[in-house]
Amino acid sequence: MALTFDLVLRGGVLVNHDGAGARDVGVRAGRIEAIGDLSDASAGEVVDCAGLHVLPGVIDSQVHFREPGLTHKEDLETGSRAAVLGGVTAVFEMPNTNPLTTSAEALADKVRRGHHRMHCDFAFWVGGTHENARDVPELERLPGSAGIKVFMGSSTGSLLVEDDPGVAAILAQTRRRAAFHAEDEYRLEERKHLRVKGDPRSHPVWRDEITALQCTQRLVRVARAHRAKIHVLHVSTGDEMDFLKDHKDVASVEVTPHHLSLDASLYATLGAKLQMNPPVRDLEHQKRIWRGLDQGIADILGSDHAPHTLEEKAKPYPESPSGMPGVQTLVPLMLDHVHAGRLTLARFVDLSSAGPARLFGIAGKGRIAVGYDADFTIVDLKRVETIRDSWIASRCGWTPYDGRRVTGWPVGTIVRGARVMWDGEIATPARGEAVRFQDAL
Repeated sequence: MALTFDLVLRGGVLVNHDGAGARDVGVRAGRIEAIGDLSDASAGEVVDCAGLHVLPGVIDSQVHFREPGLTHKEDLETGSRAAVLGGVTAVFEMPNTNPLTTSAEALADKVRRGHHRMHCDFAFWVGGTHENARDVPELERLPGSAGIKVFMGSSTGSLLVEDDPGVAAILAQTRRRAAFHAEDEYRLEERKHLRVKGDPRSHPVWRDEITALQCTQRLVRVARAHRAKIHVLHVSTGDEMDFLKDHKDVASVEVTPHHLSLDASLYATLGAKLQMNPPVRDLEHQKRIWRGLDQGIADILGSDHAPHTLEEKAKPYPESPSGMPGVQTLVPLMLDHVHAGRLTLARFVDLSSAGPARLFGIAGKGRIAVGYDADFTIVDLKRVETIRDSWIASRCGWTPYDGRRVTGWPVGTIVRGARVMWDGEIATPARGEAVRFQDAL
């Protein structure tokens, strides 16, 4: 008797933990049911993937979708629309909204807002603060919680935990891997005079490589003292890579497409559009970050999607806010690096799906395997496109990559068996749900 599925992906090259090869995938009730030759199977929907590569769904574990409180520049619907148009099937969203995501009530509110309104699946980081350190064991295990995120620099209000005792109080309570923005707030305060009004080129001078390295070193010392697992976000310096290679037993490492793809020479043309925390630096740091990726020091990719309006970005530096959109461009940028030979497709899969699942203990995602969620990023490795502002679905409506020609493009996004995006169009009503984690089941 012929097998019957809800969905069959037929004729594509499947790229997974066991290599790449021509295999079909059968899906039933949102999960993967069979892998192999399914030419005789019947299905409610058959997707012809001839000439395409089928990857495990891409997971972007660092995005800022601004809801609640800052929805003039993004919200959960528009941010997730941008995500799936870019081939991303799940996101972890950050806590610096208004109100801050620092309580069980604020987290539950975000989960309610996202359920079947976001186009991709989701989890939300809970901000670690001086005030909620005792609540961390509960907060990191709540439904929809990605874990605890701490800002050691560059934040506002109670989300800023710049001191080692404050970080220690949080890490003494964590059992899951906690994520950190590691820039030394004390050094930032001392160096504010180095900012040049109207000149964003002074941004990486103010927030220099020592600011990043010094904070990362402090963080690792505290983590070791409390036998805690930490995740260092958006590593921007070669110095941090050199340091972290000797501390991978406690610290995992995220790199971003913008630190791999942009450099400080572009401040001359992009101005504040290039302004990020930590900053985009010179080519030498970019080369050393790539070396860290090549050597396996980098564990995952995250976009640090952080949109602001063009009006906000047009304010004279340093009044201009730091942040740029990135969730929609992550996949095409990195596929272009694959095309250029800077990394293999298998390494991209590890950085963007298997890696996040492994680090954060995601249940049922991160690989193409029977019993796992049917999340797929379907790409055309030969398709040549030019990234344009007009393609960007984020409410901010711009990208620093406007005019950049890339080879490799997301053709389809499938979330738990639903074809959410196909060939640049949203194909299914929003049905995003909270990501599940093994440590919180």
